[in-house]
This record gives sequence, C-alpha cells and structure tokens, in this order.
Amino acid sequence: MKIGIVGTGSVGCASAMAAAVRGSAREIVLVNRTRKTAEAVATDIRYGVPVGRKVDLIDGDYADLENAGVVLVTSGVNEKTGGATDRNDPQGRLRLLGKNAEIYRDIVPKIVDAAPRAVLLVVTDPPDPLADIARETRPGATVLSAGTYLDSQRFRVHLGRHFSVDPAHVEAQVIGDHGTAQVFLWSSARVGGVPIATLLKKRGENLKDLRERIEKEVRYANITIIEGHNASQYGIGIVSVRIAEMVLKDERAVIPIGSFHKKLGVTLSLPSVVGRGGIIDVLEPELSDEEQAGLENSAKILKAALERVRVQ
Repeated sequence: MKIGIVGTGSVGCASAMAAAVRGSAREIVLVNRTRKTAEAVATDIRYGVPVGRKVDLIDGDYADLENAGVVLVTSGVNEKTGGATDRNDPQGRLRLLGKNAEIYRDIVPKIVDAAPRAVLLVVTDPPDPLADIARETRPGATVLSAGTYLDSQRFRVHLGRHFSVDPAHVEAQVIGDHGTAQVFLWSSARVGGVPIATLLKKRGENLKDLRERIEKEVRYANITIIEGHNASQYGIGIVSVRIAEMVLKDERAVIPIGSFHKKLGVTLSLPSVVGRGGIIDVLEPELSDEEQAGLENSAKILKAALERVRVQ
C-alpha cells in the first residue's frame, strides 16, 4: 500500500507525521515544489520511524507517485497567508479559491499522469470547489474532498465536552461545505442513542444557547487555532490520513465526506460509504426543513464561487 502526499507545508507535514505514526501505508511518498523541503521533512520523520510501525518514508517527484492508492493534495495558499482569517468575512475559505485553483490546474495533471488509478483526496482549502476544479482539469479522475469530516469531529468533541462524555460515543455530523455555510445536523445528534434535545431537557438547558455557542466554536475553529499557532494543521492531517486508510483498506466506512452530487451540481459532503473505489455510495439522511434549506444554500454558495474562477 502506498500513499502520496503532494505539498509539504504545515498540513502536508502533519499528514505525513500522522501517516507514519499510524502506519497507514507501507510506503509514503512526499512531493513538493521544492524537492529539498520534501527531503528535509521525510528525513526528519524517518529518524523516528524505527520506534514505530514499519514504514518507508521517501521524498520524490511526481513520477514516484506511480502505483499510489491514494494521493493527498495539500498544496496551495493557506488561510493566514491568503487572508481568510476574518470571522466576519462571509467568504471564509472561499477567498482562497482563485489562487489555489491556479495551483491545482498545474499540479493535478502531473499527479494523474503519474498515478492514474489513485484516489485524489483534496485537502487544500477550500476543498469542495477545488475538488470540482481537479475533476474538470482531469475528467475521469476519482476525486474526493476532505469535506466536513473534520468539522464533524469538532462537533463531536464540543458536544462531548459539554456532556462530559467521550466524543467517540457522540453521534453528530456536519454536512454541506467545509466553510461558513456548513450545516449542523442537530436533529439527528445523539449521545449513546439519546437525542441531544432530550439530554438538554433533562438538564434544564436550552438547545438554542448550546447551538449558538457550539456552531460558532466549530465554524471558526480554524481561525481560533491560527490565532494561537499560525496554522490549523494537526486535526486535518489526522482525519485526511484516516480517509486514506479507509480507501486503501476498502473499509466501507460511513463518514461525511465531499464528492460530486449531480442533483446539487457541486462537490459537498453527505454521509458516504468510503472504500477502495472512493465513494461507493452516498446516503441521504433525513433532514429537518431548516437543514434541507441549509444544504441547498451551501450548494448555491459553492456554485457561485466556482463560476467566478472557471476558465472560460
């Protein structure tokens, strides 16, 4: 099994570290615009590999991605550099789309030419429209967006903290786009099978207050992290590698992840079955009227952003 990681900035480095520690693949290949940077990252992590699982970590060029099962694409301008750290900016990560679309149009053909059977996982922000750009650049390529998988983990963590339970036992999902228009599925959120609304009623608490606080914390978690540490990297690195594992091992795991939806006309996240072929099936959860409207609004915003950067 082989994972490729294109881009060794903050997120690429975090992904490489997570893949090495987890032993996600027998071989991990790092590719970067500046080969020396990829070499340095690979060398640094390689020195710690002997105490963990058997992994071959190498730096390379695009040709070295040959036979990779999954390629994580993390190249591009990040939120801080691209000026996407204003909580009052309705564009959020979409502000980065123009510059990163140009980068993707350059590197995606190189990736697909080297590894035509690989599943491409778009991690760069904003991942949903960039997945569409990648697909348009190389029609026929299997392209996924990391989507709202990380947002859903953040949702679970904050709910777990509120109810003093292990977030691994919280059922909660965020769907739509990985951005300011993301949709929180409060109607189906549960702890141990018990609806959140029921738990709050028992505690004498108000859903409206909890919802406002947690949605704000999750929606702008990246900015909070960047304000304290310059880059939001570790969480996305871990969940991106976890997605890669689902593909490589044909796990048929069900997670909220971004793929193209014909009915909505864009890439966005819905609960989906993930395996070796990428998305095996997309599930359509029962949504409240508000959640359905939110999903449609998310698609509308993504379509508008794409139209602004499409090559005429």
